[in-house]
Amino acid sequence: MDELHLLGLDFGAATVGVAGSDGLFLTAQPLEVIRRKHESKLRQTYARIEEIAAERGVNALVIGYPKKLDNTVGERAEKTEAFAADLERRTGLPVVLWDERLTTVEANRALEFAGVARSTKEAVIDKLAAVVILQSYMDFLGNHPEEKEALLSKIRVSQLG
Repeated sequence: MDELHLLGLDFGAATVGVAGSDGLFLTAQPLEVIRRKHESKLRQTYARIEEIAAERGVNALVIGYPKKLDNTVGERAEKTEAFAADLERRTGLPVVLWDERLTTVEANRALEFAGVARSTKEAVIDKLAAVVILQSYMDFLGNHPEEKEALLSKIRVSQLG
């Protein structure tokens, strides 16, 4: 496997922020925000994620896992688990749930530091949060070769079946 392509997702009640890794596994870039009218209407969201994954040759999905600050799992995290299971079943790709606590806060700070207007922030915050999720996961893998090898193993298995 020459290049590793990941898709980072920030799954929210009305939107999914999407970020992609470069082929060298160095940086995450914002791609888009998928919007839906109702929280439970996910068919088009799944279809768009599948389309992006196919276009980009994605090997695995990294989904922000919104645990509470006290490390417990609440309703939003349970919905994220169900979303992740559905995506794994639909795409056949390995899915990683990655701790996303405070990523939106970090994304907001970055936008404020850059002097981005409030109206613009609302349009980009979800995909920037997806960038933070994906970049932190890639940085973790860069510092933990055994975890990267475990991911590569999952990817190889998924490509067989």
